[in-house]
Amino acid sequence: MPLDPAAVGATGETVEVSWDSTDCLLYAVGVGAGVDDPVFTTENTAGVTQRVLPTFPVVVGWGLGSPMAAVGPFDPRLLVHGQQAVTLHRPVPVEGSGSLSTRIVAMYDKGSAAVVVTETEIIESGDLLCSLRSSVFIRGAGGWGGDRGPSATGGSLPERSADHSVTSQTSPDQALVYRLSGDRNPLHSDPAFAAAGGFDRPILHGLCTYGFTGRALLEALCDGDPDRFRHMEGRFAAPVFPGENLTTRIWEIDDGSAVFTTSVDDRVVIDQGRVEYH
Repeated sequence: MPLDPAAVGATGETVEVSWDSTDCLLYAVGVGAGVDDPVFTTENTAGVTQRVLPTFPVVVGWGLGSPMAAVGPFDPRLLVHGQQAVTLHRPVPVEGSGSLSTRIVAMYDKGSAAVVVTETEIIESGDLLCSLRSSVFIRGAGGWGGDRGPSATGGSLPERSADHSVTSQTSPDQALVYRLSGDRNPLHSDPAFAAAGGFDRPILHGLCTYGFTGRALLEALCDGDPDRFRHMEGRFAAPVFPGENLTTRIWEIDDGSAVFTTSVDDRVVIDQGRVEYH
C-alpha cells in the first residue's frame, strides 16, 4: 500500500532525553569495544577518564518522538535502514539530558518500495549537541507516482589502495548485546520474524555495523580521540550476520576528510561512506 507523501514536513513530538555513564558503556560494548578500550568501556580504571564513542547519539532516545505514523500504515517486517549520518557539533558528554526532535524531510517513490528520510536534532544544556539524518527503505510501500529520488550507487573511491584497513570481529551474540541500547526490533533476535523478512536467521543491526565502522574510523584517523570526530555518513548496502568479520577500508582525500567502505570478505555492507574530522 503506497505511503502518503503529504507526510513530508511532519514533525514528531519533542521529547526529553537523558543518558548516563552506564548507557555509554553498554553502547560501547554493543559495538565491539572491549578490554583494550578502557576509555570507552570502563568508568573506574585508574588513570583513565571515561569518554563517549562519537556514534553514540544514534541510540539516544531510540524510537521516541518519531513522526513515522504520518506516512501511513506499512509492514514493519519490510522496513530496513537505508542510510545514516551523524554530525557532532561538540563532544558528547558522559552524562547529559536535553530534548530531541525529528521531522520527515523527504519521501521517495521507488515504485515497489518507498524511502523515508528524517532529520533529528538533540539539544543538550541549551545548545545543539548533534544532528542526525536517517533514511529507511520500505518494501511494498511505493507507487504513489512521486519523485524517485537519487539513485543508489557505490560512490566514487580513489583508484588506489586504501590508506588504512581495520578489521574487527563481531560475536555471534553481538545483536543481543547491541539491542539493549534501545533497538528491540525482532528482526535482530527472533528467527521467525527474520524469516518473514526474507532472512534465514536474525541479522545484525545496521547501526551496530555503523558503530563498528565508527570505531575503525576513530582509531585510524583520530588516534582514538572522539573530540576530533566531526561527521560520519554511509549507506547500508547489504546485511551482516552476527559473528562475521568487518573490514573498513579508508581513503584520505584531503586534510580532515576521508571516504570509506565496510565489507564482509568481498561483500560491501556499507558504502558511500564519508567522514570529517579535525
